[in-house]
Amino acid sequence: MVRSPVRRGSVYRVAAVTIGAVCAIGMSATLMSSAGAANSGEKTLKVAYMSFSVQNSYDAPMLAAAQKQAKASHVVLTVFNAATTPTKQYDELQTVISTHEYQGIITQPIVSTNLVPLVKEAIADHIAVANMDQELGPKLTTAAPQVKGLAVNVVFVPTKIGQKLGVLVSEACAKFNPCNIGYMYDIKDSSLDTAIHGAFMKVIDLHKNIKIVATGQSYFTPSKGEAAAQDMLTGHPTLNLLVGSDQGMEGSTVAISEAGKTGKVILVGYGASAAAVKGIEAGKWFASVAQLPASEGQLAVKYLAESIRTHKTFGGIDPVTKVEDNGIITKANAASFHAQWPG
Repeated sequence: MVRSPVRRGSVYRVAAVTIGAVCAIGMSATLMSSAGAANSGEKTLKVAYMSFSVQNSYDAPMLAAAQKQAKASHVVLTVFNAATTPTKQYDELQTVISTHEYQGIITQPIVSTNLVPLVKEAIADHIAVANMDQELGPKLTTAAPQVKGLAVNVVFVPTKIGQKLGVLVSEACAKFNPCNIGYMYDIKDSSLDTAIHGAFMKVIDLHKNIKIVATGQSYFTPSKGEAAAQDMLTGHPTLNLLVGSDQGMEGSTVAISEAGKTGKVILVGYGASAAAVKGIEAGKWFASVAQLPASEGQLAVKYLAESIRTHKTFGGIDPVTKVEDNGIITKANAASFHAQWPG
């Protein structure tokens, strides 16, 4: 995919989602609107929500939006918190299927492939399944469903993020020769990071002035991003730019400030968090690639409920395709973009 040049206009206004306190852990947090169900002729549906991690700042607004849509769709949403542990998520999904208590399941995979056999089993057992946020299957280049019979696949596409990051970094590095950058993985050996990094490098390899001189890992956590940035800045004092997830870049702002290099080291992130948008407006960040967790949560519940009731399937949806400027947030358009998560 080749990104069209960034248009210097306003971005599509995505409704912000209020992030409430999230206290659903394990097999807890059964949520519904009793008043809505009572006033509707629709049968209330039971849906299992297999969260990546309810404590994550990116996942919290996704769950909040799913809760809100569940009330509107007359769904009882039971949340399972895998807490970023793939084996726990697998075991929880296996239990959900075996209970035969749910008409639907929403998956948010930690690993793109390990839930596939269970999802196939659930669909064969006439349980509707919607996949959300992370890819479900080996291909990380498409929003199209990779499991036959999936009700809907509402995801971001990792390779698109990597490609956009590459273009932004090449733009930011245009005034440096060489442009020494620090690349911050989230979980280096994960399929997500492999896909993002691979697509990123396809763009970067076209620019002889750009050199990756340091790497680190943030684990989608600002504090770990700060520590990784400190190591990279100490080991490479000529660093011009840091790139990675918004959580990693948020931590990096602290490390850069402590090193006395605010404004001297450029930040490029992905996620378009509130922290990123604020930093871009202030000129402390160069840009961020949009992600829309709240939209994903809302759409997954909406279309899963409709699929259960009508037996229709709705294919693949990448909400970022509806954002103007190709989902690129820069100083030119940051003021008109509403972030869906805090960072």
